[in-house]
Amino acid sequence: MRLTNRTVLIVGGTSGIGLELAHRFAKDGNTVVVGGRKPEPQDGLQSVRIDVTDPTSVLRARDEVLAAHPDLDVVVTMSGVLLTEDLRDPAHITDAENMVATNLLGTIRVIDVFTPHLIGRSAGTIITVSSGIAFLPFPLMATYGATKAAVHSYTESLRAHLAGTGVEVAELVPPAVATPAMAKLNPAAVSVDDYLDEVMELLAVEPTTREIIAEAALPLRWAERDGTYAELLERRSAPLKTLPGR
Repeated sequence: MRLTNRTVLIVGGTSGIGLELAHRFAKDGNTVVVGGRKPEPQDGLQSVRIDVTDPTSVLRARDEVLAAHPDLDVVVTMSGVLLTEDLRDPAHITDAENMVATNLLGTIRVIDVFTPHLIGRSAGTIITVSSGIAFLPFPLMATYGATKAAVHSYTESLRAHLAGTGVEVAELVPPAVATPAMAKLNPAAVSVDDYLDEVMELLAVEPTTREIIAEAALPLRWAERDGTYAELLERRSAPLKTLPGR
């Protein structure tokens, strides 16, 4: 995709990977708006307050962004909550509901409110964010993985629905990236800078690649095809032993 002279909205872009991605887009000469529940001023970036679990907030943010940027042509939806769970404890349902509301329904809400605008332009790009976990579970993060698998499936369907409209659909498939939360869970997580170096290179490919898969996520994406699924799943189940009573 073209990476210059775009107007980019990154929902979930006020911290972590999203914020660093926003700075990369801005550095390349794009107008960038980041959205989050508690946006703070950032050099070179504009911001909008948005809670993807609240339909009213999402609509208000859409109206604010389009009023200021009627040329908006890239929407990245990456708001996410990652929580570990003990599926033997029914109390995990509260965390599960939180992740479904944010990671899956939040993604759908953001796409829904901006799709008519992009179709009206007959051009634009929607970028969703799934995960390597979408293709090979990490059982300690059961619902998180399930939401990311759902985002992948939804993205595939969205692409089919938007065929012929001029709106392209791409999916980021990150590996474990060393954000503060993930670094504690996975010492082998890829550094944020290394990951984004790879992402920007992959995004620049023309025509736009359907799945933007970092190298570290490839073994997860293709585990079933490569016959390594069962072995990797067993290895990734080992952290369950750290849960109380195991």
